[in-house]
Amino acid sequence: MTGTTPNVDTIICGDCLEEMRQFPDKYFDLCLTDPPYGIGEAAGKNQSRSKAFGSKTHAAHNTRKTVIPSKDYGNAAWDNKPPSEELFDELFRVSKNQIIFGGNYFCLPPSPCWIVWDKDNSGDFADCELAWTSFPTAVRKIKFRWNGMLQEDMKHKETRYHPTQKPVKLFMDILEKYSKPGDTVLDPFLGSGTTAIACLKTDRRYVGIEKEPEYCEIARKRVAAVPARLDRWAEAGI
Repeated sequence: MTGTTPNVDTIICGDCLEEMRQFPDKYFDLCLTDPPYGIGEAAGKNQSRSKAFGSKTHAAHNTRKTVIPSKDYGNAAWDNKPPSEELFDELFRVSKNQIIFGGNYFCLPPSPCWIVWDKDNSGDFADCELAWTSFPTAVRKIKFRWNGMLQEDMKHKETRYHPTQKPVKLFMDILEKYSKPGDTVLDPFLGSGTTAIACLKTDRRYVGIEKEPEYCEIARKRVAAVPARLDRWAEAGI
């Protein structure tokens, strides 16, 4: 399938399914994303212990696709249901490799490589979050505290703009492990812009898609606060 080559280092405010349909096959080196799980996080009603979640299996040579019925908790918000099967089809079509947070909520093909994010948490919140990957390597654990007001790097504490916001340093570590400088990275669920910022700081190109205008504005402001690549390269004498 041919498609329109997207501008890089850009944030698109729109429906990610419609936008991805415009992109060429395997255009992105990596899709790094944190989709809605359908657990009511936007409304503060995390129902992650419920049994019915998911989307269909996607394997490189799959001959069978299994669908787990999705559950709609009735929240009028961005995370009232998990992504559609068609959206996962497009995500896999446009990217060469994928890292999908919340992979344990979706029916994805078996993978030897899961990323375990140890949040160094306390209380009722989950100790870890899991990211499914398409890579053939071993399971890896990244420890980075993200426990309410407590963060791993308190000297450079991040403002929390989004209910499921991830630390920039966590995504930087992931990009440095599973991609290389100059790669083009897609995040179809950009939220408050963490993936874009991590790409800028690790010299990757990015395309971020976010359907909520208020989060697009937040993401753009956060990205604008990051020194441009050329400015940083000049400072480093490159």
